[in-house]
Amino acid sequence: MKQRIKFIFTTWFIAISLFTINAQDVQTNKNDMENLNLTNEWDKTFPQSDKVKHSKVTFRNRYGITLAADLYMPKNAEGKLPAIAVCGPFGAVKEQASGLYAQIMAERGFLTIAFDPSFTGESGGAPRYVASPDINTEDFCAAVDFLSLRDDVDSERIGIIGICGWGGLAINAAAIDTRIKATVASTMYDMSRCTANGYFDENDNADARYEMRRQLNAQRTIDARNGSYETAGGVVDPLPQDAPQFVKDYHAYYKTSRGYHSRSLNSNNGWNKTSALSFLNAPILAYSDEIRSAVLLIHGEKAHSRYFSEDAFKKLKGDNKELMIVPGANHTDLYDRTDIIPFDKLESFFKGYLK
Repeated sequence: MKQRIKFIFTTWFIAISLFTINAQDVQTNKNDMENLNLTNEWDKTFPQSDKVKHSKVTFRNRYGITLAADLYMPKNAEGKLPAIAVCGPFGAVKEQASGLYAQIMAERGFLTIAFDPSFTGESGGAPRYVASPDINTEDFCAAVDFLSLRDDVDSERIGIIGICGWGGLAINAAAIDTRIKATVASTMYDMSRCTANGYFDENDNADARYEMRRQLNAQRTIDARNGSYETAGGVVDPLPQDAPQFVKDYHAYYKTSRGYHSRSLNSNNGWNKTSALSFLNAPILAYSDEIRSAVLLIHGEKAHSRYFSEDAFKKLKGDNKELMIVPGANHTDLYDRTDIIPFDKLESFFKGYLK
């Protein structure tokens, strides 16, 4: 009898504890959502479309970080729609290229969201301006969570678009998340490779990586002592006359009225310096050869980063993988040049695989 009473009491105590924890979690979720400072004005770098409805939404990832997103819905849409989550470029915000992609794809019949990654833009997370191969991949998966639970979305027809550095993270998300039925990586960067090896693999050796680790860990000590995190600086400004062409291309986007945004890291003071540490030891495309869903890589013919997509494509397997090279385009042309970005191809790709 004593053992039975003890069992009943223990079971009751656990149940009450779980109820209390769940209630606290719900309250925490609610508070986190309310604490985000979301702007109500149209502050995008592109004009608002009269063909879609726009609203602000929030959702949480499994690390408890609340993400902010712009949702674009085709006007007069009915029933459950195919959906696409969009993010990137690396160091940008949803008011820039990702929002443009999301709005145009909504015009073409998809329910879309463009979200700010953890620690950036209007999304939550501290310290600010941190990038993480794990957390930022999770951001895509959390976007799929959010879309899957909506009554106006067909949870079996969800895709993602990653631009620039988020192109590589989108491929990593596709390798993890089997709910993602189609992935587009546009003007892709493999941030792990670029961080570890430098541009064009010019520093691909253990000594160079060791020196980078030494410098970044010295910076960690400085940050710990100061109680703050030093940023690496955004796109260089003023622009040196001898700057490489791709740096000039970045400047022409992030530092001019074409693409400047007050919350964009690249437009302003850049990432937390020590963010690079995690990418050194975490190759994000390690299991890309195991992706069974459809993948479309799009890159500019004249982009300095073209080799990232070409090499990533070589590793992909299956007859539902494709590489498209856009004639004459450079890296940033695929950020916002609507006359160059192959939206017809994106539409046919997603309609073909999200059915």
